[in-house]
Amino acid sequence: MITAKNIHKYYEDLHVLKGVNLHIKKGEIVSIVGSSGAGKTTLLQILGTLDAIDKKTNSQLSINNTIVNTLSEKELAKFRNEHIGFIFQFHQLLPEFTALENVCIPAFIGNKNKIETEKKALELLTFLGLAERANHKPNELSGGEQQRVAVARALINNPAVIFADEPSGNLDSKSAENLHQLFFKLRDKFNQTFVIVTHNETLANMADRKLVMKDGNIVV
Repeated sequence: MITAKNIHKYYEDLHVLKGVNLHIKKGEIVSIVGSSGAGKTTLLQILGTLDAIDKKTNSQLSINNTIVNTLSEKELAKFRNEHIGFIFQFHQLLPEFTALENVCIPAFIGNKNKIETEKKALELLTFLGLAERANHKPNELSGGEQQRVAVARALINNPAVIFADEPSGNLDSKSAENLHQLFFKLRDKFNQTFVIVTHNETLANMADRKLVMKDGNIVV
């Protein structure tokens, strides 16, 4: 599913990632933990193709049998839309759109059929317990509901993998627990792969594997 070999990242003279290697299987839930500055978010952004591997290094990133660091910007944008979903600490829903419309956006970017997309979006919202909130805008939803809308948005294009950066960091403990359970429910139903950066030890320990980062590399 995901194979990363010798991943390096520099920001000017700062060597943030120092030859990271990892392999993640389909249907696996992997958590990434470590102290602030260890390189967790940088690694997640590179795995999610939001940031680039340094070209001067002999690095390679393969996702779903595609070597993504060889793609052009246009090809990469298309690959990202079709194969990758994202969940962030702050839901980043567009305030002027309803929950249903927010969920549909990645599919519309991919030129998917409007009627089929809206049908699937409603199915996802129903699965997540939000059918009655589909026509509500973000400011009419609780924090937990907003994050579940963000989860539905991440799932709309049937991505090969979902990357989550502190997904429960902005939620109260009950909403966080519900979100954590939801990830495993999604994996069981859709064989969904999750890579999660988190400071939440409960979530980290629930994962199939917990990777610990220190000083720009995976140590456990």
